[in-house]
Amino acid sequence: MPNLIWIIVTVVIVLIAAAAAFFAGITFRKRVAEREIQGAEEHAKNIVNDSIKAAEAKKREALLEAKEEIHKNRSEYEREVKERRAEITKQEDRIRQKEETLDKKTDALDKKMDALEKKSEAVAVKLTELETAREEIADVKRAQLETLEKISGLTVEEAKAQIIRNLESEVTHEAAMKIKDIEERFKEEAEQKAREYISIAIQRVASDHVVEATVSVVPLQNDELKGRIIGREGRNIRALETLTGVDFIIDDTPEAITLSSFDPVRREIARISLEKLILDGRIHPARIEEMVEKARREVENTIKSEGDRATFETGVHGLNPEVVKLLGRMRYRTSYGQNVLAHSIEVSHIAGLLASELGVDVMTAKRAGLLHDIGKSIDHEVEGSHVTIGVDIAKKYKESEAVVHAIHAHHGDVEPRTVVACIVQAADSISAARPGARRENIESYVKRLEKLEELTRSFPGVESSYAIQAGREIRIMVKPEAVSEDRMILLAREIAKKIETELEYPGQIKVNLFRETKAVEYAK
Repeated sequence: MPNLIWIIVTVVIVLIAAAAAFFAGITFRKRVAEREIQGAEEHAKNIVNDSIKAAEAKKREALLEAKEEIHKNRSEYEREVKERRAEITKQEDRIRQKEETLDKKTDALDKKMDALEKKSEAVAVKLTELETAREEIADVKRAQLETLEKISGLTVEEAKAQIIRNLESEVTHEAAMKIKDIEERFKEEAEQKAREYISIAIQRVASDHVVEATVSVVPLQNDELKGRIIGREGRNIRALETLTGVDFIIDDTPEAITLSSFDPVRREIARISLEKLILDGRIHPARIEEMVEKARREVENTIKSEGDRATFETGVHGLNPEVVKLLGRMRYRTSYGQNVLAHSIEVSHIAGLLASELGVDVMTAKRAGLLHDIGKSIDHEVEGSHVTIGVDIAKKYKESEAVVHAIHAHHGDVEPRTVVACIVQAADSISAARPGARRENIESYVKRLEKLEELTRSFPGVESSYAIQAGREIRIMVKPEAVSEDRMILLAREIAKKIETELEYPGQIKVNLFRETKAVEYAK
């Protein structure tokens, strides 16, 4: 029991102590809070005071800036006003000066108008006087013309016509004489030298001319051989065409077989093979293959020997072996019926002779002349003109720039820049245009001559014309009563110009005019 009381007392004491401590804590906290509130109020008052002071400072600064800005704007405005006033003053001065100048000009213009009016009146008077004088002059002229007509017995129109005829006659004579003098002066030296060079070159050239057809014809002893050449079911002819690449035309032509091919070398191989087979008599595919191979070797040897012969004849050495072979292939190539290898050799000789006469490098000219048509050896195999192919070949085998340019320019594909190129061009024309050098179709030949004669007969005063010397000369008979001696020179020139303009022809055409006056009388 006493323990319980003691416990209760202890608990009560503890509770009283706790309550006292609680109340003491509350009192302490209250005091602390009051002190904090008081400090916060003082801090707030300080912040407000600082803010008020800062705001007043800002306000003062803003007022100062505003005052400065206003002052600055006012200064700018005053300056602009002054400038504008000055500019307005200047403009007013200029306008005043212009007005004064305008007034002066107006006064001067008024004075000029008055002067012009006075002059106009004077001019009107003078015009009247001039018209009167003109009428008087016309009357005098009319009277003089009537007097002249009576004296001369001619009207004005007849006199004009007579004067014009006299002038035409004098002018025609003077023009003819002038043209004749100019032509003679220029021809004296140029034509003489040109003929001399060309005649020397042609006289010293002795090249064989070979005319070959574009197809080869193999003669047969009899038509029975055609069946053997065709073979059973055509196996022989198929073998021949396959191995040679040539078309064998076996038709109704008696005792002959035609070989057709764009490649002249293949055509030659086929011709030799067929001739060997006919001589041998054994015609079957195996024998055909053997003979074709023999013929190919034979043609290759011929090509090499022909190429060597060409270089030996022209004296052109140091050519690439492949170029020599290409030269040999031209042995089987023709152009307008003219053998290309023979033509090239001839051009080489002519070019060398012309070069020696002109003092140019002879070997370069001969080399370029020999190779100028080298492209024709393979023009059926390579696309392009023979000029382009020849240039490519020359460049491929390291020919000199002078030779390449001469090949390129010999047909006018490019403008010749060297004397050698001009020589090769001339030599090529000489060889091609030489009478008999090239075969021409008879129909086109006759048409060309007829057109030449028809063209010359179209001129007034021409009585008849005749083309001679294979169309290289035209002889024209003129009517003596229609064409005078002086007019003949002009007419010959006009005809030559028209021929140059309207006709195409190799070389040149000589125009000869003849005027014959006859007087016939009989003695009785």
